[in-house]
Amino acid sequence: MMTDAPDRILRLNTVLDRTGLSRSTLYRKIQCGSFPRQIAISTRCAGWRESAVNEWMKNPMFYQVDDRSHV
Repeated sequence: MMTDAPDRILRLNTVLDRTGLSRSTLYRKIQCGSFPRQIAISTRCAGWRESAVNEWMKNPMFYQVDDRSHV
């Protein structure tokens, strides 16, 4: 029996609702490495891993992206 739920992909509006950030603040935080980067879903579609957003929400003031995960 699996204890972990599958990692969902969240779209922009869902991420904004969950975090309370504005769109511009979200992208500014991505740029400086203090919010998880989105992943490509298809050619013109991207989203965020729910687990990454949840990890950010545990400690938003001190969250830093691990550069090794972007290789």
